[in-house]
Amino acid sequence: PGAALPEARSLVVGARSYRLDDAPRPAGEPVARVARYAWRDHYADLRAGLRAVAEALKAEGWRARVLADDNALVDRAAAHRAGLGWWGKNANLLVPGRGSWYVLGAVLTDAPLSTSEGPAEDRCGSCTHCIDGCPTAAIVGPGVVDARRCLAWLLQAEGHFPREHRAALGDRIYGCDECQEVCPPNRRALIRPRTERDRPWAPLTRLLDPDDAVVLDWADRWYIPKREVRYVRRNALVVLGNVGDGADPVVEDLLRRHLGHPDAMLRAHAVWAARR
Repeated sequence: PGAALPEARSLVVGARSYRLDDAPRPAGEPVARVARYAWRDHYADLRAGLRAVAEALKAEGWRARVLADDNALVDRAAAHRAGLGWWGKNANLLVPGRGSWYVLGAVLTDAPLSTSEGPAEDRCGSCTHCIDGCPTAAIVGPGVVDARRCLAWLLQAEGHFPREHRAALGDRIYGCDECQEVCPPNRRALIRPRTERDRPWAPLTRLLDPDDAVVLDWADRWYIPKREVRYVRRNALVVLGNVGDGADPVVEDLLRRHLGHPDAMLRAHAVWAARR
């Protein structure tokens, strides 16, 4: 923290729920599922709340800086130390009585604020729902996730999508909520209503459009390796192989176009999808 704000003394940590109403799958076209945290920019709401705290500190003459989803701070570690929750076996932070559907951030300040009592009591007990429910067995021990198997990580990694995990990807195009969906504390989550701006499903025709601008209209807020749209198309081809109907002329057209694509990586994933 001292690198982000010299002489920093305190962190005021906040959590913002991103659990929204379930969204039924649209009918009539092949679509891909988006992880809940990416349906909208929940960090914008979180930062707005944290900025109010920062402005109050500044009004008292202290320095303050908001950090959320920023490489200058590990948000989960700060939230854990502040007592907002405990470490789940899936390495997510679980807020008592609410679960893990939260984005996290903090206000870094040089104000000498009183400290909290420390991490919350571990309430996972003997439960292993998240470990047992991971589609690729990526949770190799309590709190230990092997990124080489984690679908959320693999969707953001460079190179070819590992062949051994393509079928397990299912219809996921960005992130994976499986270990949170099966987590018992998450049944008590604070649920907000969806709005028209939320995007829980992404049309594969858009993500496989030859125009990069059309693809980025859907994926602009997503993390894309090197900001190369080819990785969005790579992931979309894997999903198409899992959910597409081979008798659907739209699916056939998408596959034929990518079987002749100039990008060798996309051709390879189109071959796999076509065989599926």
